[in-house]
Amino acid sequence: MEFKNPQEELERFRARLGVAGGFVLVCFAVLLGRFVWLQIIQHDYYQTRAEDNRISLVPITPNRGLIVDRNGVVLARNYSAYTLEITPSKVRSLEETIDELGQIIDVQPKDRRRFKKLMDESKSFETLPIRTRLTDEEVAKFIAHRYRFPGVEIKARLFRQYPGGAFAAHILGYIGRITDRDIEKIEAVEQEANYRGTDHFGKTGLEQHYEFDLHGITGFEQVEVDAGGHAVRTLERTAPVAGNQLTLTMDAELQRIAENAFGDRKGSLVAIEPSTGGLLAMVSVPNYDPNMFVDGIDTQNWKELNESPNKPMVNRALNGAYPPGSTFKPFMALGALTLGKRTAAQTISDPGFYNFGGHHFRDDKKGGHGMVDMYKSIVHSCDTYYYMLANDMGIDNIANFMGQLGLGQRTGVDIAGESEGVLPSQAWKKKRFKKPEQQKWYAGETISIGIGQGYNAYTPIQLALATATLANNGVMFRPHLVKYVTDTKTGDQRLIEPHPLKTLPLKQEHIDVIKNAMIGVNKEGTGTRAFAGAGYVSAGKTGTAQVFSYKGAVHKTESMAANLRDHALFIAFAPADKPTIALAVLVENGGFGAQAAAPIARQVLDYYLLGKKPKAPAPADEEAVEADPE
Repeated sequence: MEFKNPQEELERFRARLGVAGGFVLVCFAVLLGRFVWLQIIQHDYYQTRAEDNRISLVPITPNRGLIVDRNGVVLARNYSAYTLEITPSKVRSLEETIDELGQIIDVQPKDRRRFKKLMDESKSFETLPIRTRLTDEEVAKFIAHRYRFPGVEIKARLFRQYPGGAFAAHILGYIGRITDRDIEKIEAVEQEANYRGTDHFGKTGLEQHYEFDLHGITGFEQVEVDAGGHAVRTLERTAPVAGNQLTLTMDAELQRIAENAFGDRKGSLVAIEPSTGGLLAMVSVPNYDPNMFVDGIDTQNWKELNESPNKPMVNRALNGAYPPGSTFKPFMALGALTLGKRTAAQTISDPGFYNFGGHHFRDDKKGGHGMVDMYKSIVHSCDTYYYMLANDMGIDNIANFMGQLGLGQRTGVDIAGESEGVLPSQAWKKKRFKKPEQQKWYAGETISIGIGQGYNAYTPIQLALATATLANNGVMFRPHLVKYVTDTKTGDQRLIEPHPLKTLPLKQEHIDVIKNAMIGVNKEGTGTRAFAGAGYVSAGKTGTAQVFSYKGAVHKTESMAANLRDHALFIAFAPADKPTIALAVLVENGGFGAQAAAPIARQVLDYYLLGKKPKAPAPADEEAVEADPE
């Protein structure tokens, strides 16, 4: 029998106890080290994390800035309303949920179409409105059944409203839900924090161009929440700052009269204050109701707008490029005086045509105008005079001079999407065409340029700017719609375009020659009938631009398809001695300028200068065609 050694056993026990004790001490050391790390070294970090879990930062969307006309008439404003919103990622079956909601709250097919369009453009975790502007009764009904609809909630939202509906739509533009492209713009100006909680962004017009002025400064609430994420109390609140207010140069009543003057015709009118460049009116008809876009336009309405042959979404004042027709002639004459190619008294003999290189360029008047000086060439719109003048000046001289007046280049107006138009020259043609035989400029092409045809294509705002610059004796201001921006927090006003863009090197005696001839247009020339009995002296020029070439043949407007008829144009400024308004009018397929465009200009000038309000749209003056076809 073997006996154990008590001493040896005791030593083994002590060894095991020492190892166990050491292990326990190491564990306690690790725990103590971790405790020191968490509670002392990382104290600030974890305290912040704990506070973040306890306190939620909720953004407060600011009121969007107002847009008012020069007299304080509100054109864009805000109002609050309740919306019924769905978070797609939190709903098991969207169709079933919407069907069940429809039993409680009226959900129209257009609401479904709009919701589907928003889903295609958004992320699944974003809340999207299925119904907007709920009544108090509808809100109460949903709250009573809320438990049945996880992922569906009612929210109080600010809505943009355009009280005039389609009125001035192309000026104001509209807002829509923020897209990835909008986010890129926000990030480019480092405004991400300021757009937390914001759902909408300016898409077109002034809403787009002045987005960061109109948006305002987002406020925040520090809200204490429980473990379930429910709000317990508000700890601190930083109020949002409303967006800045835009005060326009536009006169709302003048804009309304100008829009109504067109009736059901398509076209554009741009009216400028020559001494400032402020746009008094900018019309593009037909137009659209921007209110349709605020909640998200449904696919059917979007399709109708985009596929309409009348193109209501196109801003004709900025995007439509048209041949200027005979409205080009006063600027041609001014160029001839400036370049020394003509004197005011110099005459030519007009037999009713001009032969060049074996081609017969026909004058508008059969048999011609006889002996024609510069005054008569403008007053009675003699084509032959300008055929000859264009040949003498040459295409590059014409292009260089017209470019100074702003033709064929963007004006820089404070709305995005402006077209350049076409100011033809040898360099332009080389750039425009690829084949060498197409790039060559032929002398015969210059002839039709002189009467505003050929490759010429300018926007109505460019014609209005050139007219305003002439009226202002060569001093040019950049056209702009916003007069000043008011900071809603400080009340400070920031003026837009207070200084001239440039002053053209023109002689006053040459300007006076052209102005006098344009006065003659409305007194004894092609604008006589439209301005008969006016209580002021105005200066103008009619124009007719062919939609396609008739190869010299005589055509009758009334026998043609509507979309092939000539465009009618008119430019004017008044009062002639001290102009306060200059304008350009275009009536698409309207026929002759004296017939369709000049009567519209008369209504606008009558209101602006005399306060006379017309009772009906401007009628087409059929007899003006017989008096003078230009």
